[in-house]
Amino acid sequence: MRIHVTYTGGTIGMVESDEGLVVGADMRGWLFRILAEGNEERSDEVTFTELDPLIDSANATPQSWQQIIDDLQQHRDSADAFVVLHGTDTMGYTTAALSYALTEFGKPVIFTGAQHPLGRIESDATANVTGALNAALSGRARGVNLFFGHHLFAGNRVTKTSSWAFEGFDSPITGPVAQSGTPWHWRDINRTGKGWVNPKPYQRHDVAVIDMVPGITATRFAAMASPQPEAVIIRAYGVGNVPSDEEGLTGAIAGLLDNQVPVVITSQCEQAEVLLGRYETGDAIARAGACSSADMTFEAVYAKTIFLLSQGLRGKELASWMSVPIAGELTPGVV
Repeated sequence: MRIHVTYTGGTIGMVESDEGLVVGADMRGWLFRILAEGNEERSDEVTFTELDPLIDSANATPQSWQQIIDDLQQHRDSADAFVVLHGTDTMGYTTAALSYALTEFGKPVIFTGAQHPLGRIESDATANVTGALNAALSGRARGVNLFFGHHLFAGNRVTKTSSWAFEGFDSPITGPVAQSGTPWHWRDINRTGKGWVNPKPYQRHDVAVIDMVPGITATRFAAMASPQPEAVIIRAYGVGNVPSDEEGLTGAIAGLLDNQVPVVITSQCEQAEVLLGRYETGDAIARAGACSSADMTFEAVYAKTIFLLSQGLRGKELASWMSVPIAGELTPGVV
């Protein structure tokens, strides 16, 4: 099986410097030494791209997502499966973003990275990269996935849960697609979606993300949504609750909606189903026209909002797609 590896940067390939960890390891040489030492894959069956410039994933933008997509599309016909080496900080955003853009790609894409650089003896780099390669070789992986800490996750159902643990990612709603071992243990999760034919490239868009906290005022909320963004994502409490007794807060949210700014309600809980109207504290914003993010992770919500804006959707048309699975990012029926 032919595998193409795209190296984007991140901790896995960093080295020490006077300013802290920076990109600089010989990733190509390290990877091909691993392949040469194994007996399951020959190095001549693997191609390798190193994006220019390499970046710390904390510096990633939607244009970075598109750069990866462009590289995968360029090698689509010459490889059977793909592995992307990526920094952990925003890997969950990137995997979600690619899941929407690659519904017609037809070949598995496995992301991975590391909590420690490959040059450290305590590094998890080798375990994660060989795990990602095995997932790619398995013939069972579908769509965009993330392998980390012995688990394979659907790319739009995963969130980073730890900055230091080797099992640094989790899929709080669906659980993993597979666990590595002898043998691997696979399970089916619902990954159906409507898909998106010929998506337009990702572009940077102005999306405001606002957390609800005890004591937030309407004045502060309005200031955080000014100048008026293209969309607003509110990280609310529980199933989508906001402070209903805070004078003017509901009105400030309604004012955005009146100006055709979609307002998406997500939860601060990792395990949540946003059910607007379940409580009085969420009913008012539901009646004003805010939309639920169902049981999507925050990363999936943010990437989906950017994707829909990049496709030219605005206002109520964008909001209507929030409850529609594009690539299995949400459970149908959860609204």
